Amino acid sequence: MSYEQNVEQLSTLSLHGMAELYELHQDDTSIQSLSFDERLGLLIDSETHYREQRRQIRFTKAAKLKDPQACLENIDYTRKRGIEKSRIKELSACRWITQHQHIFLEGSTGTGKTFIANALASQAIRLGHKVIYKRLSRLLEETEIARADGTLPNLRLKLSKFKVIILDDWGVNPITARGRQDLLELVEDKTGTGSIVVTSQLPVKKWHEWLGDETIADAILDRIVHRAHILKLKGESMRKVKGLEES
Repeated sequence: MSYEQNVEQLSTLSLHGMAELYELHQDDTSIQSLSFDERLGLLIDSETHYREQRRQIRFTKAAKLKDPQACLENIDYTRKRGIEKSRIKELSACRWITQHQHIFLEGSTGTGKTFIANALASQAIRLGHKVIYKRLSRLLEETEIARADGTLPNLRLKLSKFKVIILDDWGVNPITARGRQDLLELVEDKTGTGSIVVTSQLPVKKWHEWLGDETIADAILDRIVHRAHILKLKGESMRKVKGLEES
């Protein structure tokens, strides 16, 4: 086959990473000294890297993160917020996801809960996990709309495909009886199959009061609290310190 035919065939087979490097090799005389296996290895590495990049782009787009640029490397440890580097390093391996554990980020407004949640989500995406970000109040609204127009099974199926769900602003707004039940269903669906990241101004001990139904509150807490990493953020609002719009 000619050079042009090879490039066309690689593209037809959706081997775009290989095609790109193959084209670059045509003008690189140093490549000619490599063995066939060495050149093939470079092409395979290029294809693997290309697919990994594309996967991360797809997963990041689907996640709809509030701050898609957030990353663990940019967490500010200089202020005394109760964040330990060793704890973040442990979580960065994402074993909490493979073990179907959860993360609760507690703290007052502006202490960086949402940033850290998004940073953990970005790390999860890097390691191949599908993530979606939702403000809890908006998700409950979506659930009500889906119930009304008959698409609730589709919404639940869509959410089930994500390994990690971020529920931001847990406990900020009052919750209805229907909302409590829908939240229980969501937690139940993720029990043993995925992970939930919660950001909240409410400490766990006040969740019963917010949920307003002892039976449902017990059911929700029983399913997630005992398998959760709880990070309690302290200190002054980052909005005051840096002008950041974080919760």
